[in-house]
Amino acid sequence: MKRKLILASASPRRKEILEQMGLIFEICPSCGEEKLNTEDPVEAVKSLALCKAEEVAEYQTEPALVIGADTVVAYEGRILGKPADEKEAVRMLQMLSGSTHKVYTGTAVIDTQTKEVLVNFADETKVSMYPMTEAWIRHYVSTGEPMDKAGAYAIQGGCMPFIREIHGEYMNVVGFPAARFYQELLKKGIDLLGTEEEDEK
Repeated sequence: MKRKLILASASPRRKEILEQMGLIFEICPSCGEEKLNTEDPVEAVKSLALCKAEEVAEYQTEPALVIGADTVVAYEGRILGKPADEKEAVRMLQMLSGSTHKVYTGTAVIDTQTKEVLVNFADETKVSMYPMTEAWIRHYVSTGEPMDKAGAYAIQGGCMPFIREIHGEYMNVVGFPAARFYQELLKKGIDLLGTEEEDEK
């Protein structure tokens, strides 16, 4: 049976990653408020991703796979989500400057037909940054780019010149662990880049 693929996120970065993978999907963003109920970044992103997927899956009337995802940055045990304002964005970048932090993206996939949670995992990538001057930080924040990004920066955007090295999946830092996502579904016998008939044999 042919199943739709639905992305429960309005993130342009996640949309672009799925498109780059060659997937055909619909976008149906979740509307629930993102609330962290734990200080553990792994459990936090897994929970938020699952909540997003569950919210959207609940209202689907056709067989579909619903994808939920959430990304946070963790620095010295502290979770950094999206900055509330420019001052917070500046503080976040000051913390990350010249240091190493971790980026976690939680991903959940729900089969609307069986109600099964097919996958729910958190992927980790370590990111080391070069020092950033105070003047550059304030200029970068003034561009507005950091305001909708976890940790107040875009690795694929204006902050690129300060990324010293990464350990883990690059796309995970952008906002969606494409390879891990695909491999986890393969373990369930679902090849999103193959044919539905082959998947179900």
